[in-house]
Amino acid sequence: MDISTATALVTGANRGLGRALAQELVARGATVYGAARRPDQIDLPGVKAIRIDVTDPASVAAAAEEVRDITLLINNAGSSTGADLLTGSWDDVRLEMETHYLGTLGMIRAFAPVIESQGGGAILNILSVLSWVTFPAVGAYSAAKSAQWSLTNEVRQQLAPRGITVSGLHVGYMDTDMARHVTEPKTDPADVARAAVDGIAAGAPEIVVDDLSRRVQAGLSGGVAALYPQLG
Repeated sequence: MDISTATALVTGANRGLGRALAQELVARGATVYGAARRPDQIDLPGVKAIRIDVTDPASVAAAAEEVRDITLLINNAGSSTGADLLTGSWDDVRLEMETHYLGTLGMIRAFAPVIESQGGGAILNILSVLSWVTFPAVGAYSAAKSAQWSLTNEVRQQLAPRGITVSGLHVGYMDTDMARHVTEPKTDPADVARAAVDGIAAGAPEIVVDDLSRRVQAGLSGGVAALYPQLG
């Protein structure tokens, strides 16, 4: 994909990785719409701010009617409640699924026809290493990310004949507000954004950014014993 001629929509563009993605796309010559629940929080030069709440189908539908020139959709909006699957708030568990799975699906259903009408393009779903491995402290988030990964693999098959490439990006800890309490090494969001846009340009179906994600990916073939050695 030629990024310099793309018209991109990035959800969650008001901070963190979404902000870095919008900046990277503008730097490469793309036309960029930045979406957030509060578009007044988007102050990036060259980025057109629009309102989208991915958990609200009416909001998504309104945006798809307003913005009709998209060739690249980046589903980055996220939530991180820290909910335990067995003891966490049911509302928090539901929010994770509504944001990462249903929110991503709703955006794709709304904007894939727009992209197709422009002659095709690309979709990038921001996933996580936690779509491949999970722990109790991130149970709800990880389950939603796993569902989002499955969604990515499914719609990739359906949209390819319509001229739309679908990619998934896997990354571990990033130096963002969402991981501010993490003491492990964290990747700069600007580096992740560069890798993401490089992958989109190359048409890569899977973009694995850091060593942690590559190690976990390699362990998938080893099954439960490889991913969860504490279980014996």
